[in-house]
Amino acid sequence: MTGTQTWKTLDDMDLAGKRVLVRVDINVPVEDGKVTDTTRIERITATVDDIQEAGGKVILMAHFGRPKGQVVPEMSLEHIAPAVADVLGLPVTFVDSDYVDAVAEMDDDEVLLLENLRFNPGEEKNDEGFAKRLASLADIYVNDAFSAAHRAHASTEAIARLLPSCAGRLMAEELGALEKALGTPERPLVAVVGGAKVSTKLDLLGNLVGKCDYLVIGGGMANTFLAAQGMDVGKSLCEHDLADTARDILEKAKAAGCEIVLPRDVVVAREFKAGAANEVVAPDACPADAMILDAGPDTVTYISEVFAGAKTLVWNGPLGAFEIEPFDRATNAAAGVAAALTDAGNLISVAGGGDTVAALNQAGVADNFSYISTAGGAFLEWMEGKELPGVAALSA
Repeated sequence: MTGTQTWKTLDDMDLAGKRVLVRVDINVPVEDGKVTDTTRIERITATVDDIQEAGGKVILMAHFGRPKGQVVPEMSLEHIAPAVADVLGLPVTFVDSDYVDAVAEMDDDEVLLLENLRFNPGEEKNDEGFAKRLASLADIYVNDAFSAAHRAHASTEAIARLLPSCAGRLMAEELGALEKALGTPERPLVAVVGGAKVSTKLDLLGNLVGKCDYLVIGGGMANTFLAAQGMDVGKSLCEHDLADTARDILEKAKAAGCEIVLPRDVVVAREFKAGAANEVVAPDACPADAMILDAGPDTVTYISEVFAGAKTLVWNGPLGAFEIEPFDRATNAAAGVAAALTDAGNLISVAGGGDTVAALNQAGVADNFSYISTAGGAFLEWMEGKELPGVAALSA
């Protein structure tokens, strides 16, 4: 994606009297046969409501878990159907296999929910035959599952070439937010990248140093960068074998005019447990028998200054071991600053990734960010600058 939107939305389609096949993400947590968190279902309501208001008939298709092309009864979407009906406030009919008859007989206000797409081996193989079978059910295809857009599957890629296609409300919202954040951002642009390992985010760091004005590195990743500069990080989580890579990233950032923000002070402890005795030291003063578990207060102060001067913030990953107190302090404090600046209208803030969402919820500020992406892999690949097959197919 560049600065121009090349995909259509529901507003560009004539939906009256049409059967509309909608790819959604309702891969929700289930315990003892009951859905425990309906957030992902709630996020599809705008698309379903708008299609019905425009006179279209809604057929939902989705995956659930990883059945790997086999029928796994406990991964049937039949378990999810009651929760979908409850959240949508509409009659939802689960369709096991006889798609054609169910579509022919459906009422205007009825929503069909097809069985788990991944029960069919053709789904993950992006099989055109399976895509054609799905496409035969409808007049229009809508992709509202950004979280599955980085996969070239039959329901996200092949089908978009067989029917008039567009993005659903959630997909359009997600793409719009990410375009604002990384496509054509207001500057200065700051990225926060945290997490345990540099090795899992090499593509991300490589892409961001060429795009950002500031790149804040936190978590275990920061230790690798500190060690690469000759600092002793004691028993800290650190990928010493990536020292050359870290130095290369630092050089690339310098050449691109991107300031890399590393910890100016660190919180160290001898034990990885809640409430462990800890102290704040300079980054080059970690005791040999201790480990770095968070960024210190001076670091948070500087990050806050960087945020205050920024216009756009993209956040992926915590600054420390946020899961356990008191090593969540830097993440919570920095998130609070970003939230306050966003509330004041001074910052566009976009965050995504599982740990990030958990950390921002824990800090109590998730609702204050401009946009929170629940898409893990797709969000990361977007930040890495990769083309997402499910988005590219809509643009074709």
